[in-house]
Amino acid sequence: MSNPSLLILAGDGIGPEVMAQVQRIIGWYGDKRGLNFDVSEDLVGGAAYDAHGTPLHDDTMAKAQAVDAVLLGAVGGPKYDDLDFSVKPERGLLRLRKEMDLFANLRPAQCFDALSEFSSLKTELVSGLDIMIVRELTSGVYFGEPRGIFEEGNQRVGINTQRYTEAEIERGARAAFELAMKRDKRLCSMEKANVMESGILWREVVTEVSKDYPEVALSHMYADNGAMQLVRAPKQFDVIYTDNLFGDILSDCAAMLTGSLGMLPSASLGAPMENGRPKALYEPVHGSAPDITGQCKANPSACILSFAMALRYSFDQGAEADRLEAAVEKVLADGVRTADLMQANDGTPVSTTEMGDAILAALDASL
Repeated sequence: MSNPSLLILAGDGIGPEVMAQVQRIIGWYGDKRGLNFDVSEDLVGGAAYDAHGTPLHDDTMAKAQAVDAVLLGAVGGPKYDDLDFSVKPERGLLRLRKEMDLFANLRPAQCFDALSEFSSLKTELVSGLDIMIVRELTSGVYFGEPRGIFEEGNQRVGINTQRYTEAEIERGARAAFELAMKRDKRLCSMEKANVMESGILWREVVTEVSKDYPEVALSHMYADNGAMQLVRAPKQFDVIYTDNLFGDILSDCAAMLTGSLGMLPSASLGAPMENGRPKALYEPVHGSAPDITGQCKANPSACILSFAMALRYSFDQGAEADRLEAAVEKVLADGVRTADLMQANDGTPVSTTEMGDAILAALDASL
């Protein structure tokens, strides 16, 4: 049987720096756990534009469709701010999501005990926090038609259309319910059914799907109240399912509860392929961080934890994902910190490479 395949798209800014540490982790799993991957690399975002004049070459898109999973670093940077919208680095990422039909975006908001003091909330509110936000990723207001800026009388009008079909809501809901079944069996669906027809349909479809998951306790909440509740009592939630726009906002809100964007991974999953694995793209939540690019200061943990999500959701290696997550947690508990995790008088931060060294040492210690 051939090895599972990975396409690495390191991208721009700190993307190549953090991805280098992930590749060390991938190598460790081959050497120490007999878990080997066929790894290929290509360009995305600004790097692809520099090489090909497009943020994602057609050949790269074809590779992404053919592999078992894609690992992405980050895209964008000030160098590309003046490009036409159609070729901005972010369009490469959006094309991957759309053409791979990655409809379920999984954004965990987990607060490691060692980092609870970094949250903007009181420690007791976030210590032990473990939320999973499932964001519908390929429809809604970001993709609905009509869209654009139009002339209407003597003024311009900007239009974006919030559009969802029953099928689009249902498939994301099923992904969320399946996750809830493997966690605490609680799911909160968030929309704006009080003012939006798409929200009414959303609530009706999710309620219908819930009949197939009688063990999961389903609740509904308006998305604005959901944002308030996330900063009031975040541990009341287990799995949250919401649409593209609200998911974008709510997941960033939840991310800051954990103290650092440098710690947060994500997965974007689609329908199963012939081998049973889902179409999948894994990436850290953080951006390209041009202010620290090339300085070996970036925290690689989010990118490493994204690979842990790949082990869990693409390769059915839950125990090995647990091992990697535990290694990251041990390093933090031991006080190893990159600059983004430092507070006054905490000592000297470690470099990107040194954080990778520490995680690899913790993995060795787990054997």
